[in-house]
Amino acid sequence: MQGSLGEKINQGGTADIHAWAPGQVVKLFKEGFPPRLGQHEVRMTRAVFAAGVPAPEVFGEVTIDGRFGIVLARLDGPTLLQLTRSGGVTFAQAGAILASLALSVHRISPPPEAFRLRRWMDTAFTHSGDIVPRHTASGILALIDRLQQPGDGLCHGDIHPNNVIMTADGPRLIDWTFSIRAPAAFDHAHFHINLAELALDVADNPQRPLAVHAAAQSEYARLSGTPVAALTQAMETWLPIAIVRYFLLMGGPTSERWRRMMQRAEAALRPQS
Repeated sequence: MQGSLGEKINQGGTADIHAWAPGQVVKLFKEGFPPRLGQHEVRMTRAVFAAGVPAPEVFGEVTIDGRFGIVLARLDGPTLLQLTRSGGVTFAQAGAILASLALSVHRISPPPEAFRLRRWMDTAFTHSGDIVPRHTASGILALIDRLQQPGDGLCHGDIHPNNVIMTADGPRLIDWTFSIRAPAAFDHAHFHINLAELALDVADNPQRPLAVHAAAQSEYARLSGTPVAALTQAMETWLPIAIVRYFLLMGGPTSERWRRMMQRAEAALRPQS
């Protein structure tokens, strides 16, 4: 499609963001990233944008030097993470923004293109070698079978402040690569991993992600009419599955925190005496 690769604007773990055309950028996935996941992001981003979720508009797909790319509307503004670090928003305000975005996702009907969690996990275990022990993989699949319901909704799969761009028209939720069909509690579990676990190892002020997480829980409870205690209980039920899925997505992280998190997931799979 019309446009050309311009200056690099940003970069992440899986892709680089370049200028493309007036009002557009291209998200160019890194070499080796499976094009099918990029194409899944295209389908999901288009679907949620059409459903009214504050996501970027998709204009097309490109391939540049063997790398798959998505042409998206350019979203100008700082990330929510940058604003929480600078004091541009309070922790309570950041939590409220995240809660509102999460609820906007959870309230729409899952598009037909959405991957089902059980099938995604089964396929990932098959292709991941011995990253996850066989007994753990079997336990996770059995837990999904017990918990998942036919009416499960849509989860973004990676909600955190750095995936929210604060534009002049309001916050926009980006990076739909790992969206999945699952109950809202699964998104809350990923949210817990991002803010109450992993962020503590990299944040200049560990109290910030914890405060944002608490504020998001409180606001989500208020908006959804669900007590915080009930949200927490549901999240903890799905947390072992979210930990193992995150572990698969990261290719088997080996930090001390990840070792403890995987031990926690495996302990939750053991029969309770």
